[in-house]
Amino acid sequence: MAHWSTAAFVLFALVGDISPLTGQGRGWRRVPPKFPDAATLTDRRFVFSRVLYTSVRRERGGQGWFTDYPDADRNLMERLGEFTKTPISRDSYGEPNHVVVQLTDDAIFSFPFLFMSDVGTIGFSPEEATRLRQFLLKGGFLYVDDFWGPYAWDHWRSEIDKVIPLAEYPIIDIDPNHPLRHTLYAVNEIPQIPSIQHWRRTGGVGTSERGVDSAVPHLRAILDESGRIMVLMSHNTDIADGWEREGEEIEFFERFSFDSYALAFNIVLYALSH
Repeated sequence: MAHWSTAAFVLFALVGDISPLTGQGRGWRRVPPKFPDAATLTDRRFVFSRVLYTSVRRERGGQGWFTDYPDADRNLMERLGEFTKTPISRDSYGEPNHVVVQLTDDAIFSFPFLFMSDVGTIGFSPEEATRLRQFLLKGGFLYVDDFWGPYAWDHWRSEIDKVIPLAEYPIIDIDPNHPLRHTLYAVNEIPQIPSIQHWRRTGGVGTSERGVDSAVPHLRAILDESGRIMVLMSHNTDIADGWEREGEEIEFFERFSFDSYALAFNIVLYALSH
């Protein structure tokens, strides 16, 4: 297990009996997208903001923009509020205010942090590419997760090139010494977290969803001229499933959720402080 896992077990023991968070739904067919309202647009506390996009190809096991929605979004906010001093936005019922945004909506400029999942299926329209480029160059941060193997990577690379020309802004690997990997916790290894469905199918031993084609997880980025990360990419791993599925099986929770949260906390804190 990664370095943070041991510390997390100690922290959980110190603060008491913290059980895994329970799920509320599985995809927008059961839970419709929660779009921003006046309250979330003006709230200065952290709001998890997921991008609604159009899929132009399919990936095995993927669900497009709503992959891991809404439990990953809600659970990350809950844990971020519990284990860091980051103030998170809550609604009148005390529930975390996570939202779904469209790139053509001016609402994106109210949220410094955007998230996308299953981006090996994405297709940007010219207008969406322009708006996302504006968002990133104005100081916004985009984190993309849960895409596996060379075909998904090549597709995503061609799509993000429409947004930020890669000849000018090349993709780099985030090495172990990068500040993002030490923002709060020391993330010495990038965890490979499978979907819980894949993990179950392999009897709790398999983590690579595309076999040898996705054996090595990557954390990569696109930087602006000052060296700030604009786009962060976790490839060959499903970090968000560690948030979404933490309440389903205690073994999955203990093996994957601690590491997924360690990296996620570092990412959010980096994004909010840069």
